[in-house]
Amino acid sequence: MAFGFPAALFLLFSLKVAKQWERAVVLRFGKFRGLKGPGLFAVIPVVDVVSHLVDQRVRVSDVTAESALTRDTVPVNVDAIVFWTVWDAKKSILEVSDYIDAVLYGAQTALRESIGKHMLAEMITERDQLGKELQKILDDKTNPWGITVNSVEIRDVKIPPDLEDAMSRQAQAERERQARIILGTAETEISERFVRAGEAYEGHPLALHLRAMNMLYEAIKEKGSMVIVPSSAVETMGLGGLSGLTALGKDAPKG
Repeated sequence: MAFGFPAALFLLFSLKVAKQWERAVVLRFGKFRGLKGPGLFAVIPVVDVVSHLVDQRVRVSDVTAESALTRDTVPVNVDAIVFWTVWDAKKSILEVSDYIDAVLYGAQTALRESIGKHMLAEMITERDQLGKELQKILDDKTNPWGITVNSVEIRDVKIPPDLEDAMSRQAQAERERQARIILGTAETEISERFVRAGEAYEGHPLALHLRAMNMLYEAIKEKGSMVIVPSSAVETMGLGGLSGLTALGKDAPKG
């Protein structure tokens, strides 16, 4: 019994457990001894110390840059998400005092630097490219610490309300300009077609006469419709005055 109690106490303090996604950093007399886990492992009480349990899953960190100036001196607030992984638990503990803060502060600094290198339009329209640039910058910085930055996603780019209103008015004016250009182009095409049609009818009065009769017939063939045509136009088309109109009306199909 006298021996059993110290043995049980020894096991109590020597047995440790690391989760599947964790690695335990063990120090012996203050020096790095090795990595343990996952699962059950043993240490020598007093002699060995588990200094850190390093999570090696993919982590997600929110990074914000407030009132950072773009290359065209526009203040913006940018929110980004950083996905990163500790691939070497030993380096993450021995090479940097607090690897989590190091990643967050490094990401924030890199984000501000990247904002200063880009125009506002690029920040809004080319978020994927900006994210890739940030990922490369951060990955180069964190790799010596045993950390890989998998990706960076720009979540939101906020601009001052006054500037947002000005950009909205500018976009509306641009849409109106495009609409006017399209309308003018359509008018030009229509006028050109009318010119070609006039050239086709020129010197062919019979064709023009038949076209006029067809237009008039299409106008009055609907039930109950009435078309008022100047007598000069009727004479020009050779429809025989009112008798021509009456004849067309009688020939129209009954509803």
